[in-house]
Amino acid sequence: MEIFQDPLPFQAWCAAVDRESALGFVPTMGALHQGHLSLVQASLRRDAATAVSIFVNPAQFGPNEDFDRYPRTLAQDCAKLEEAGVAVVFAPAAEAMYAPGDATRIEVLGLESRLDGGSRPGHFRGVATVVLKLLQLAAPTRAYFGQKDAAQVAVIQRLVRDLFLPVEVVVCPIVRERDGVAMSSRNAMLSPAERAAARALPLALRRMGDGYEAGERSAAALVALGTATIAAEPGLRLDFLQAVDAETLLPVEHAVPGALFALAAFAGATRLIDNARVDADAAWRL
Repeated sequence: MEIFQDPLPFQAWCAAVDRESALGFVPTMGALHQGHLSLVQASLRRDAATAVSIFVNPAQFGPNEDFDRYPRTLAQDCAKLEEAGVAVVFAPAAEAMYAPGDATRIEVLGLESRLDGGSRPGHFRGVATVVLKLLQLAAPTRAYFGQKDAAQVAVIQRLVRDLFLPVEVVVCPIVRERDGVAMSSRNAMLSPAERAAARALPLALRRMGDGYEAGERSAAALVALGTATIAAEPGLRLDFLQAVDAETLLPVEHAVPGALFALAAFAGATRLIDNARVDADAAWRL
């Protein structure tokens, strides 16, 4: 496995991949867990070569967020990726991705202010900017993202469509711990009490799912079920729980195919996210 820190040699390596062979690309911020590795495995199954980036992107963190606390485990991450069969890792420093004088930022208007963007101003501008940079460098056949970051997925899909980027965006299911908590690098930042409180996030989604399975289709009524579940856990502070269209992130009134129920909550100082959606077969997916 090759490891690059400089963008241009990484770009040259990717460009040398036979274009008749598929190149899969998995962008990450590191501290890899089984959720990330599920994206890697999806690429390894489909693509002739797989590249992974590890970059904690400062542009998507606000001034009072957890950029400095975000776990960084590069050596362990590379060992996991080499064992999995990844061909190349791109692990740049911030100054390599944002050189002195760097002045270009990407905005996906409308979407960038919805869900997580509503409480994290500028977050999706940072996401869109770094993802475009990474896709320009790797020029992959397919890029893999996790459904846990549903709002990010919507932003990236719109970015790819609007800029006619020749890449297939593959969205992979959320991977969960045994107790239902969505796997996240931020879980390592939780105290034992905060980790126990985090179980209320998937519980809220299950309560909404129970309501859906019982025949409730009012988005407001289902959101109320989830909100009450979060409120009953004193170790959590709800940021938002909304029912939106999975593509536009605009509010919806009914739980119909394409509806996304997304939430964010703080356990101590750590912000966690989760979601469930109504699929095309009208089934609740958690």
